[in-house]
Amino acid sequence: MKLGKVTAVLATAAALLTAPTEVVAVTADPIMQGADVSTLQRAADLGAKYYDANGVQADPLDILKSAGVNYARLRIWNNPRSGYNNKAKVLQYARTVKAKGLKLMVDFHYSDTWADPGKQYKPAAWANHGIGQLQTDVYNYTYDVCTSLKAQGTTPDSVQIGNEINTGMLWPEGRVSNGNFTNLGLLLKAGYNATKACNADTQVVVHTARVASNARWFYDGIRAQGVRWDITALSYYCYWHGSMSGMAGVVSDVKARYGKPVILAETAYPYTTANHDRTANVMSSAQPCSGYSASQSGQQANFAAVQNTARRAGATGVFYWEPTWYAVPGNGWNPADINNSGNEWENQAVFDRNGRINPSIRWLP
Repeated sequence: MKLGKVTAVLATAAALLTAPTEVVAVTADPIMQGADVSTLQRAADLGAKYYDANGVQADPLDILKSAGVNYARLRIWNNPRSGYNNKAKVLQYARTVKAKGLKLMVDFHYSDTWADPGKQYKPAAWANHGIGQLQTDVYNYTYDVCTSLKAQGTTPDSVQIGNEINTGMLWPEGRVSNGNFTNLGLLLKAGYNATKACNADTQVVVHTARVASNARWFYDGIRAQGVRWDITALSYYCYWHGSMSGMAGVVSDVKARYGKPVILAETAYPYTTANHDRTANVMSSAQPCSGYSASQSGQQANFAAVQNTARRAGATGVFYWEPTWYAVPGNGWNPADINNSGNEWENQAVFDRNGRINPSIRWLP
């Protein structure tokens, strides 16, 4: 997800489909009803409180499970200044996730900060490394994190090799330029091989946000380099990526073309236009996408429609991005200044400013 200075052009979504809320089973693959809860550990350490639909205080993971979540996604940064979302913290929180009976996806950014379509910064420790050394770095780091998780009994069920890598990762060496996927292919193969060396059953996810553009260009490019992966992942935010019918077409196409399960690794929608801290929200429109107001009912309807549309197109899972990240002082977006930076995402959490879950929100089976 792109935070900080967002440069995406907001797409008009006049053709959004409003699908009914019931789900028709379209695949025998296990359904991933996911939530990225990467900021939740910091919120809990700061004493944030979470409440169920009846206003009863409870563990946020238990509340999410009651709403249908069966899979947690945790991002990992190499050495962030915040001291959160690093290896030690991910190992710690993985124990909490697994103790709740949730499956675990680890999202490798291979950076000390946010990696997304607009930026793929190398971690400081790898800053001067060329492509040969970067292959070793990716292999060793991925293997180390995975085997450390495995050793404590929290083997990841899936891992992402890079985050929203539309034009590569670990720039400039791993950037796709002029259609040349050679270096990116080397890096992805290193991550795949490290994951399988750790645990053959852990599924490798390759994730882009190309649902509004040419996804074939990317996945054809890495396939031509001999890259292997287990799950094809896309991001879909209607206000950036256009109509749900368009998203459905991409999901259906990449599933048929590559013969792999497809998931939406990220989606979200605002429940309010209000801002509850001093940092402006990334999305503040009263109706970001046609047919869905920035309200709790609009958030619920949009999320249900995304799930239904993706599933009918053949997707095996949908992850809501940061549903627990409401405005908690000290839990800011900037890992270099986590204490003082605000939260640009608070109005897209499914918990309101007081920590109470949207009573209608559901992850659909």
